[in-house]
Formats: sequence, C-alpha cells, structure tokens
Amino acid sequence: LAVRKSGEIYFTDPPYGLAKVVDSPLRELPYAGVYRVATDGKVTLLTKNLTFPNGIGFSPDEKTLYVAVSDSKATRVVAFEVKADGTLGTERLFFDAQPRKDKGGKGLCDGLKVDRDGNVWATGPGGVMVISPAGKLLGVINTNEPTGNCCWGDDGSTLYITANYFLVRVKTLTKGAGW
Repeated sequence: LAVRKSGEIYFTDPPYGLAKVVDSPLRELPYAGVYRVATDGKVTLLTKNLTFPNGIGFSPDEKTLYVAVSDSKATRVVAFEVKADGTLGTERLFFDAQPRKDKGGKGLCDGLKVDRDGNVWATGPGGVMVISPAGKLLGVINTNEPTGNCCWGDDGSTLYITANYFLVRVKTLTKGAGW
C-alpha cells in the first residue's frame, strides 16, 4: 500500500493467500494488478502486466512508483513514471534481484520502502537490499532467510524487518520518505 500526499492510494493485488495461488478456483481475476484508488473512491487498474506484483512505494517526489515482483523465475523491482493524472508510464527494470537468488539467496522480492534520499529498501533474496535511485545496489542487510517486509518505525529511522522466523529492528542513518 502506498499513499500519495493527495490522498490517492496505490496497491497491488497478487494471488497470495489462495490455495494453489494462480491455479486457485477461488481466484476472481485472471491477472494480478496494480491499482489506484482516487480521492473520490474510484478504483482504476493501472497495469496487469506483472506476474506477482507485491511491495509498492513512491519516490520522495512521487514521480516514480516502485513495485517489487515476487516471481520465482524473475524476481525484481520495476519502476514506473507517475503521470500528472496519476496513471503510469512505461514499466522499466529498476533492479534485477534474480542473480542474488541464483547464487543461493533465499526468498523473493517482496516488501519495499523508500527513504528520504530516494533509496529503495527492498526485501529480497537473503535480506533487505538498499538500492540507489539510479538502480545501483548500495548494500544489503543480510538475514539469510526469506525476508517478507520492512517498514520505518515511529522515529522514521528505525527499519523493522520481518523474515520467516524472526522480526528485527535496525537503526539506520537515514529516515523514511516523508519523515
């Protein structure tokens, strides 16, 4: 879930939670989408081209939307330009995490948050990857476990991280976007 300063809400709808996931007879849509809820309550499908869209977040200026893709064959973070009307421009690869997975990193890209400098803190194979606004890997908080989500704490600089078997907090030298 990502909320713009205008109050618009952006979210992903992957098929998790269903038995058989994509093959579930309970699945209501034949795709997984990225959506926007306008301030008047209107829901708009922005893209259905991602296999497993998951974590979502905006750059500090809200001109870029990042989406983590939890695809076991191509786990990655993609980026979209956010147009003036709130729709999305063309998808581009922001960071390819598949090589980390192929080298034994456990887990897939899942949750993400953005800091005030525009760096993306994305969970993925083996931990939390810190990625510059240019898409360069700056560092990794290694968990050595599939790592699901991360979020900024109430001070804006403590990062809480959930993995398969634990919850940790890490004091960072930055603050989350909006702090």
